[in-house]
Amino acid sequence: MRKIILAAAAAGAALTLSACSEGAEEPVDSSMADAEANADAGMEMIDSAADSGMEMVDSAADSAMEMVDSTAETVDSAAE
Repeated sequence: MRKIILAAAAAGAALTLSACSEGAEEPVDSSMADAEANADAGMEMIDSAADSGMEMVDSAADSAMEMVDSTAETVDSAAE
């Protein structure tokens, strides 16, 4: 996450420097394209990490529910 923020800051700085120089339309366009590509890649990484995290949470919740059900059955059978 820090790398993404650092890349965005570097891209912003590059855009600022490029915008200050005369006749710098091509570098600005190139820098903007790079910044957009970096932002897109960063969002894909965040989405992927969020999806993986949710899958892990779902799996852990399912396992916990199975354990609770199993324990409840054991307690019920011991009580009989």
